[in-house]
Amino acid sequence: MGNTDTKLHFRKAVIQLTTKTQPVEAADDAFWDQFWADTSTTVQDVFTLVPAAEIRAVREESPSNLATLCYKAMEKLVQGADSGCSSDKERQVVLNCTRLLTRILPYIFEDPDWRGFFWSTVPGAGRAGGDDDEARPLAESLLLAIADLLFCPDFTIQTHKKSSPVTEDIRSIDSCEYIWEAGVGFAHSPPPNYIHDLNRTELLKLLLTCFSEAMYLPPSSESKNLNPWVTFFCSSENRHALPLFTSLLNVVCAYDPVGYGIPYNHLLFFNHREQLVEQAIQILIVTLEHEAGSAVSAALQALDTSPAGPDNLFVNYLSRIHREEDLSLILRGLARLLNNPLLQTYLPRSSKKIQFHQELLILFWKFCDFNKKFLFFVLKSSDVLDMLVPILFYLNDASADQSRVGLMHMGVFIILLLSGERNFGVRLNKPYALRVPMDIPVFTGTHADLLIVIFHKIITSGHQRLQPLFDCLLTIIVNISPYLKSLSMVAANKLLHLLEAFSTPWFLFSSPQNHHLVFFLLEVFNNIIQYQFDGNCNLVYTIIRKRNVFHQLANLPSDTVSIEKAQQKKKKKKSGISRTNSIEKESMEGSRPAAPAEPGTLKTSLEATPGIDKITEKAQVGEDGTMVAVPRSDSSQATADNSTVAGASDTESNSERDPEVHNKTRHLIVLSWKAKLPLQTIMRLLQVLVPQVEKICIDKGLTDESEILNFLQHGTLVGLLPVPHPILIRKYQANAGTAMWFRTYIWGVIYLRNMDPPIWYDTDIRLFEIQRV
Repeated sequence: MGNTDTKLHFRKAVIQLTTKTQPVEAADDAFWDQFWADTSTTVQDVFTLVPAAEIRAVREESPSNLATLCYKAMEKLVQGADSGCSSDKERQVVLNCTRLLTRILPYIFEDPDWRGFFWSTVPGAGRAGGDDDEARPLAESLLLAIADLLFCPDFTIQTHKKSSPVTEDIRSIDSCEYIWEAGVGFAHSPPPNYIHDLNRTELLKLLLTCFSEAMYLPPSSESKNLNPWVTFFCSSENRHALPLFTSLLNVVCAYDPVGYGIPYNHLLFFNHREQLVEQAIQILIVTLEHEAGSAVSAALQALDTSPAGPDNLFVNYLSRIHREEDLSLILRGLARLLNNPLLQTYLPRSSKKIQFHQELLILFWKFCDFNKKFLFFVLKSSDVLDMLVPILFYLNDASADQSRVGLMHMGVFIILLLSGERNFGVRLNKPYALRVPMDIPVFTGTHADLLIVIFHKIITSGHQRLQPLFDCLLTIIVNISPYLKSLSMVAANKLLHLLEAFSTPWFLFSSPQNHHLVFFLLEVFNNIIQYQFDGNCNLVYTIIRKRNVFHQLANLPSDTVSIEKAQQKKKKKKSGISRTNSIEKESMEGSRPAAPAEPGTLKTSLEATPGIDKITEKAQVGEDGTMVAVPRSDSSQATADNSTVAGASDTESNSERDPEVHNKTRHLIVLSWKAKLPLQTIMRLLQVLVPQVEKICIDKGLTDESEILNFLQHGTLVGLLPVPHPILIRKYQANAGTAMWFRTYIWGVIYLRNMDPPIWYDTDIRLFEIQRV
């Protein structure tokens, strides 16, 4: 039968289904087989030939027919899994049913009345062989069938038995011997087979669609809202959980998009492995959703001895990976893929550029969050910089694009998590020699300089929706500051420019929280002066040159008239931070400016992220380098400030009724935090060094800054500064708010990345909104 005939035949069956008002008997095989027996339709065909309006019409007008169609298609998958799909015809039936269910499931999920359908049972639908006393819910039978089919000889795996024509019994197969790719826990790399890759991809697409019920529920921070599909699939009920987790992970980590380095090879043939890799990583990031977050990580550290761990076996297995060679393989694989879009080639578009960098960032995050051995391994050497540079590249590239706000948050969260560890700050002192083309000033310096320059650019030239990230960006700089041995002049200027911008009265008084940004920057300067004075003459020189900023801050007017005046000024100004006064140099060769989103670009809405005080907890670094948690009640500045701020926001709602009360409150808040400004160390430094520098300039007639820098480099402040304060690190801490943010972000990414075929497009998504830029 020709392909056109097949499509006509299939379309006819769909029309029959939509026009039948009477229920069709489940036993009427002649009718139901039309949908899968003699057709060979691609997944794109199925999406075209089964329009959304018709699925909804059957759902509303003849629900029993839709229920029977789903049940019969699922039954075919169960039969295929039981029989081992030994004939071409059986395989074709399984693929047709897989495509049909992928098309229909979202329309089952979008209707609350249908949501329980897959969790109900059909009489007599127990496991084949009758080994179950009770019938399984349809969802469980479907998930187990998909798992079996993913390890089906000559369909999705290469059988070891060459000579024997007898098919291996699928129930007796030890799927651990058939892991799809060499890597973690498996040394043997099976020969590539693109048919197997295609079949795996189709099954994984259906699996992802099963998991997508989460998209049809409104956001809720209640931890009991675990996804029942994921919970069952990742439980011990699924005998393939370990080999499948390992297969997915190894397929991702072993993938090399550049191949053998032949230019334009990706234009000559279609890469079926890349499709599989994309589906594999999406399945991983969805199944690794685990509410406990970091809280579980600590408990998992004793895992080598404790048999328990999370019920979700994928999270459990991920948290147990501990062999150095496995950790290295994962890190190298993720770093290779994340660096892929940064590769420079002399022939334009000659090497393959992957599109799944957001999924890679999420997977890296999951590893760092759930497996502390992995996190320490990453930070043990400068390999962490192979992850940092591409993350900074993406942050820089996405900073002007409103449709990529989620990516910006994800990158910043990862760096915040890493910055909570001392080793991260130490690693940043490595010189930055790589020349990835980024639209930033050319500088000579370290990876810390690169980070500061890019953070400065995000703050000064990003769009309005990035403002909630300012606290996070500065917290990262505070966390790394005690370990930065030598900042470049470019980075020093950027930090001072931020202080200058954030300490203008109009900005400070325009929001009750804005003074926090000044506190963070002063903490950065204090940490460097107290702990890394010797190598930081560039920063010290810049502080001396810009000493006015500190004097103005110390003498900040806090009377109601001045506050009122600053408020008026704010109304005239644009709300962003200006780039003026920031010393700009030419950008790197080959770079292009960060571009805004194309008009009409689709984006998904995100939940609000909790404030920095909610997603971090303070730890004090002892003399031996160990960290001791600071109880929340003792963190005086944050608590005092937050309570005054809370009071302020309460009063603000009444401010229109009584502006005098509002101004008085604002005045008290400013007085409260102004008294706590940590300026003592900087003022002492200026008091000691400014007269010395001025004297040298007069005595020697110096105008050349290099001589002044030379003097500062050999100067010392030992015994002249206040007693060093303890180093405070703000470590990332997961909570219900971040868990919800991650859920909306992950599903938003998956929604937008699955547009061919458009699995969820134009269905009634409740987890987020789909918007056009």
